[in-house]
Amino acid sequence: MNSIDDERAADGATEPTITIRPAGQGDIPFVIALDERNTGLAKPDYWTDLFTRYGGRRGRYFLVAEADGVVSAFIIGEIRAWEFGSPPCGWIFALGVHPDQRLIGLASRLFDVTCEAFRQAGITKVRTMLAVDDNLNMSFFRSQGMRGGPFIQLEKRLD
Repeated sequence: MNSIDDERAADGATEPTITIRPAGQGDIPFVIALDERNTGLAKPDYWTDLFTRYGGRRGRYFLVAEADGVVSAFIIGEIRAWEFGSPPCGWIFALGVHPDQRLIGLASRLFDVTCEAFRQAGITKVRTMLAVDDNLNMSFFRSQGMRGGPFIQLEKRLD
């Protein structure tokens, strides 16, 4: 057991039953609420549109993780090809975990399932993009073995 498991066992907590599955239309209110809790912004139209574009489509993955039957995390990724000269690769562009469920491996399991789907499709690299001050997600993705890649983001203010 690791220290997190030891603490849970000492508290009498049992490991939750975790299920990873494709998101369904009925999961979108949970995703919206979870994202709002994590970001402080309500974006129902954004998440509804993403489900329409990514739910159940080939090469696109919108997955949720349930802990004891409650949607507690989500991930969205897709296979993209040839942007900026890049050969096909997997991209993770959304990940959220309920704060009370962050230490039970939901994000890692979602990431692993998504990466396996990429591998099954013949993809050999996965990428993501983060804000430089997003320490929580930076720590997570680095813990998964991700490091800086060959591309640099450039931007210009338009106001």
